[in-house]
Amino acid sequence: MPTPSNLKLFTVSLSSCSFLQNIADRGPLLAGLREVAQLAGVSEATASRALRDITHVKAETRKAVRDAAKKLSYGPFAEFDEERKNLQAVGVIAPYINRWYFSQALAGAEQALREAGLDLLIYNFNQVKGREKLFREQLKNSRIVGLLIVSLPPTQEEFESLLGLGVPISLIGLKHEGSPSVGIDDQDGAKIATQHLINQGHRKIGLVAGAMNNQFHFPVPFERKAGFLSVLEANGIEWNPEHEVMGDFSMATGMQAMDELLARRDRPTAIFCQSDEMAFGAIRSIARHELTVPSDLSIIGFDDHEMAEYFNLTTIRQPVSQIGELAAWQILDQMKNSKSEPKHITLPTQLIVRGSTQKLQ
Repeated sequence: MPTPSNLKLFTVSLSSCSFLQNIADRGPLLAGLREVAQLAGVSEATASRALRDITHVKAETRKAVRDAAKKLSYGPFAEFDEERKNLQAVGVIAPYINRWYFSQALAGAEQALREAGLDLLIYNFNQVKGREKLFREQLKNSRIVGLLIVSLPPTQEEFESLLGLGVPISLIGLKHEGSPSVGIDDQDGAKIATQHLINQGHRKIGLVAGAMNNQFHFPVPFERKAGFLSVLEANGIEWNPEHEVMGDFSMATGMQAMDELLARRDRPTAIFCQSDEMAFGAIRSIARHELTVPSDLSIIGFDDHEMAEYFNLTTIRQPVSQIGELAAWQILDQMKNSKSEPKHITLPTQLIVRGSTQKLQ
């Protein structure tokens, strides 16, 4: 396989990409992988491998599948084949690509895939309809040779659809028994953060949490809150729900959440923010209220964002770039050995103490 001088990054926005919209506009007239497989007399997985030029498919089987695809005007094999026939790409499903965690994970995956001569084809969507279209049509019409899923828990139906693609899959930041994955122990990281505040004498501890009712069902807010609450209970500290406010893993929502918390009567002495970006917003809010960190409130975050040192933020470091790199290697390992057993790799987190926390005076 030829190795390009630099890795090509293809982004497919499922709400705006014109050629994907053309596919969707055809509606029921578009033949899917299932119809191609039925006409060729093979399984969907075999049809998928044949159309992607993956080895271990007999020449006569490959020809039968391609003939069926041509006869049915199967999307990627028909009018889009010339545009994409040379693409050797690993698909990436990510609800966001401009947020810190996702961009760092992709940067790590890029390094490993570039060295293997593979490109990235990013499927990015910001609406539930985009997600439905992705699993119903776009992936079946793609020519990817592997698939990375970043922090987006698929339903069982969606996961079975992914397995039907017949390509290696790896998960980032979540687990499924049917696929290898890489991530951290979010509960454990939250426990370390909370215990650090308690060790400094704080017992009135607030929580700036990610939204629990997010449309993508991210597990992180639940896992980190569970770790937080378990440490409070283990230390005999009664949890006050009035000390919890919701953000959305961004600086702006962290600032809004902290404004709300500071307006309440019984102010905490320390705050655990479930992400560094929310912690940055919280610190700005505290300054706007003419308070100081850590004299008036101690703040701890989660991530070790590259700006954390600038904000002098105590935080929990997670190796996101390394997570992406290892997930990419899992894809490459499966391409070499399709019978490898799925396994989950858990990387450690680390407490990074800076100046945003101090002992309670």
